[in-house]
Amino acid sequence: MAVSVRVLITGVAGYIGSNLALRLKEEGAEASGLDGFTDYYDPALKRETARRLELAGVKIFEGDLTEAAASAMPPYLENVDAVVHFAAQPGISATTPWEDYNRNNVVATHCLLEAVRKAGVKRFVNVSSSSVYGLRATDSEIGEPKPASWYGETKLAAELEVMGAVRQGRQMKNVKSKTEDGEGGFSACSLRLFSVYGERERPDKLFPRLIRAIANEEEFPLFEGSWDHQRSFTYVGDICEAISCVLNNWEKAEGEIFNVGTDRCFTTGEAIETVQEIMGRKAKINLLPPRPGDQAATHANIGKIRKKLGWEPKTSLRGGLERMVKWYMDEVHGKIDWR
Repeated sequence: MAVSVRVLITGVAGYIGSNLALRLKEEGAEASGLDGFTDYYDPALKRETARRLELAGVKIFEGDLTEAAASAMPPYLENVDAVVHFAAQPGISATTPWEDYNRNNVVATHCLLEAVRKAGVKRFVNVSSSSVYGLRATDSEIGEPKPASWYGETKLAAELEVMGAVRQGRQMKNVKSKTEDGEGGFSACSLRLFSVYGERERPDKLFPRLIRAIANEEEFPLFEGSWDHQRSFTYVGDICEAISCVLNNWEKAEGEIFNVGTDRCFTTGEAIETVQEIMGRKAKINLLPPRPGDQAATHANIGKIRKKLGWEPKTSLRGGLERMVKWYMDEVHGKIDWR
């Protein structure tokens, strides 16, 4: 990536955003980030991640995206070439109200888009989710979305907002003169990520809970039926490589929706057994009632991104989990209460 590229990452203190920021810095880009440090999980964990990013040279802004459109030029968008939009209300939770999903996924994306278009940012990467497909996420990008959770519904609504802005931009480009930089319009793409795991992952997710439970000899809560769920577990480093590939091949990516994940499928049970083998201990499983809206199967169909951009996931499930366990034992266990 060219050194002159300046990338803003929303939700930068989250685990995918933080990994991407560090990767872009290594590639020579100028990476900055915005985060609201919401309390979905302990904000202190995200602030520690932000502190480490700042030590690595990533400038961090704190702010609420729903207020982005109110400013003529939010400071975090000044001189930015590209935005990668991770910030969202995550997960499938029975305790998170619909209003939070709507505000943090739909309204926040709308406000950010308004600000980005005013600022003239040339590239906008919307980070969506396989949850837009519904209970079985196995289709190609032309398959009908059938979300079965508030999270999936609002992530789809946000994606529609982004892609609608692309179509509006193309229309305006056809009827108006081009902007001074000769490009005009609004340019974006959307990436539907599949079951991402890795270093600094949210503490409520499968692998952090499992690794923590085994390391501390605690009970591991597992929803009934999920042992046999099928998943395209995708290592975070491969996801970061895909986003870098998109930014570096923008003429092929703009206006497109891509599935991004591994096309190798495992059951949750197989993944749990892999972690047990790596750590040399069995988990004390505490079986909980089924969780409504949980996907029965995700299996990434990545033919489009493979053909169009030449991207391929490289990390095996065992290889990625070995890195994650090492990270946890080296940087978290006995040092940070990652809950």
